[in-house]
Amino acid sequence: MENLATLAAAPEAWAALITLIVMEVVLGIDNLVFISILSNKLPEAQRNKARRIGISLALIMRLGLLSTLAFIVGLTAPVFSLPFAAPLDADGHAIFDLQFSWRDLILIAGGLFLVWKATTEIHHTVDPAPSEDLLDKKGRAAVGFGSAIVQILLLDLVFSIDSILTAVGMTDHLAIMIIAVIVAVGIMMLAANPLANFIHDNPTVVMLALGFLLMIGAVLIADGFGVHVPKGYIYAAMAFSALVEGLNMAARKSSQKKRAALAQHATHDIDR
Repeated sequence: MENLATLAAAPEAWAALITLIVMEVVLGIDNLVFISILSNKLPEAQRNKARRIGISLALIMRLGLLSTLAFIVGLTAPVFSLPFAAPLDADGHAIFDLQFSWRDLILIAGGLFLVWKATTEIHHTVDPAPSEDLLDKKGRAAVGFGSAIVQILLLDLVFSIDSILTAVGMTDHLAIMIIAVIVAVGIMMLAANPLANFIHDNPTVVMLALGFLLMIGAVLIADGFGVHVPKGYIYAAMAFSALVEGLNMAARKSSQKKRAALAQHATHDIDR
């Protein structure tokens, strides 16, 4: 067992902890966006409960995976390969990898699920007519809630494995990993309701968030095939899109204030 007092006195341990917390929070954004969008499809009385359960499951899953580090590391070992030759790039290297580990298969499955889910939600957003989908707002609440929790659980598994493998790659100290995961999930718990309410109150943000999920799904699939897209590019694109949408929201709010002022002025002139 690691000596916590020794770790607490080591500056490099604190540096690793802070860095890992930041990384875990950033990686948790994807998870949180998905939980927010999915919970907003439920009746209002069930949304907070679904978010709490979803994030609690994420914490339990991450801590459970940390307790089986040898198993997690083993997930990166190849289990089979396809009997094909991948196309080569200009340097003579394979464009993608045809050897797959359990981690690769989980990432590909999670990415496909995200692409399917985001596409389905975009369809519901642009065509809000009632449907037979289990998560439709007009469907049965009990079935919708259960389906939402199952889907959150599945994506928690994908994001948790990615999160824990990142932690394993950054530090060898289990205590640091556990503290970082608990702090990061605690931040997710605090941010869940404000983020979900913000997405719910701004319809254009819903489409933007669904676009994020599509992009994240595509990146997970690519990662499963050995094509590693630097996460910095992904989050920079998300931040830029959010900035543009923020400017659009500010412009719309300013326009609404001007229209309200003109309407009030016109009413005042009529009264005179």
